[in-house]
Amino acid sequence: MSTLTRDAIENAARQVYQVMPATAQYRWPLLAERLGCTVWVKHENHTPTGAFKVRGGITFMHWLRREHPNVKGIVSATRGNHGQSLALAAQAVGLKALIVVPQGNSQEKNNAMRGFGGEVVEFGRDFDEAREEAARLAQEHGLYLVPPFHIELVKGVATYALELFSAATDLHTVYVPIGCGSGICGVIAARNALGLNTEVVGVVSTEAAAAKLSFEAKSICETASANTFADGLAVRKPIAEAFDIYGTGAARIIAVNEEEIAEAMRVYYTDTHNLAEGAGAAALAALMQERDKMQGRKVGVILSGGNVDQRVYAQVIG
Repeated sequence: MSTLTRDAIENAARQVYQVMPATAQYRWPLLAERLGCTVWVKHENHTPTGAFKVRGGITFMHWLRREHPNVKGIVSATRGNHGQSLALAAQAVGLKALIVVPQGNSQEKNNAMRGFGGEVVEFGRDFDEAREEAARLAQEHGLYLVPPFHIELVKGVATYALELFSAATDLHTVYVPIGCGSGICGVIAARNALGLNTEVVGVVSTEAAAAKLSFEAKSICETASANTFADGLAVRKPIAEAFDIYGTGAARIIAVNEEEIAEAMRVYYTDTHNLAEGAGAAALAALMQERDKMQGRKVGVILSGGNVDQRVYAQVIG
């Protein structure tokens, strides 16, 4: 992937701001008291779809309409947030959006995708099998296959990192969850475009650790399963184009277990009264794991989304 310049990210931000305002980043005092460091939370749970991916959907649709004006619709696979992003952005430009999700996917996320104008198809036992079906449907129906990772998606996502770095200067470390990789690649792209020395730390689930295994092996590794309740992290095999970026651009990748993620969700509620989905809480879980290393530092955590099912959240909080 070509390096994103500051101008490119700022141009993407202008496109994003036609649909939504910049999200807030707050320095929460109770998190600082708990962890012994200054903690800036980037609130991507406050976007129109409740997650950061809406930014990439907006910029991708601008690119698609410009480069492929005759496309009649798009198809893509998701566990939820990517699909909501594409459904909203496609509807805004008058395109059909067909979204493939794994069987048993969150009904609340499925309903949200339909609410934004998407047609939802359930197929396969996990995200990776849903991706294969999306590719087949693209051929069958003549739709544009939107991949889980693309330079235009990263360009949009990088706008949240530009906002964070502009508001909270001199961050020592930023923790960011890794699913398919657009989030961490967007943070790395913005950091590099601004010429900063901030360490970027990726976060995965112990139950879906392919990105961490790949990072440590310096080559792509696949896991047999990705059974985590943090569905935004549930990927069995890293996207090669994303790995090329975070494999060299990240300082390290940390794995957090299910209980650490759940505890971070509870901490977000008690210390900030914010709702975080599993993947959204993963970055804070990683900081909590590394609290001794971060004493006295100025740290950022990406709250990437708040789209958690009521039943799951009730169990976590209970």
